[in-house]
Amino acid sequence: MRTGLSSEHSAQLEKITQRIALDPRFDMLLGAGSMVQGGFDSWSDLDLVVVARSPEAQASVMPERHAIAQSLGDLLAAFTGEHVGEPRLLICLFGPPLVHVDLKFISSTDIWQFVERPRVLWARYPVRAQEMLDSAIVRWPDRDAQWFEDRAWIWLHYGAAKLRRGELMEALGMQAYFREQVLGPMLHRRAGREQRGVRRIESDASARAELQASVAGYDATQIEAGFAHAISLYLRLREDDFPGHPVPDMPEALLQYLGN
Repeated sequence: MRTGLSSEHSAQLEKITQRIALDPRFDMLLGAGSMVQGGFDSWSDLDLVVVARSPEAQASVMPERHAIAQSLGDLLAAFTGEHVGEPRLLICLFGPPLVHVDLKFISSTDIWQFVERPRVLWARYPVRAQEMLDSAIVRWPDRDAQWFEDRAWIWLHYGAAKLRRGELMEALGMQAYFREQVLGPMLHRRAGREQRGVRRIESDASARAELQASVAGYDATQIEAGFAHAISLYLRLREDDFPGHPVPDMPEALLQYLGN
């Protein structure tokens, strides 16, 4: 078993590694996500990057992704990652025992920039593979202050409108979206971390407490209070890196809209 992996994860990864190594179109299998960030546990996904030897090899692989996944073990379901802007991604569920595996198929010519430095799990040419990864640019796509400001008030108003219309489920969904896209990243920024949504935000007691106050139940009064807290928290976090062009009339107009 590979260090840090459960027996289920390790067994699935061995099947994948053996199958990828047999296909001459592939040169590397890389590990990403919790495998390199730390915190991998029994509930983690296997985040894998499958590297084709050339753009031509990758192009031949793309139509076969489902078939390749089926050859990697007991595939239960799979779909592609257009919803996250990544059509090269195939999101898979294997089992039982159930193991979630993300397979991202790229070309060796794409190994020049990553959001995290992956780990070589297998390589046809190990020394060359490591040299390529060592020279890659690693940068998480953090958002700047204006990105948050341009979106925050529109998203908050949209959620408030759902509340006023009585669409409480929609309003709750918008609050969760705002935490993931704005408040969580800004709390990570305040702590000097990469802006990874609300990923592992529970490990930061202060950030957890701030976000908890914005979590409402299926109750209009609670949801309204959650939006008021989200507005207040956004304004405080905005002071850490103030946007060059703040949206005018906010938060006063939105608070009036909410009835506060």
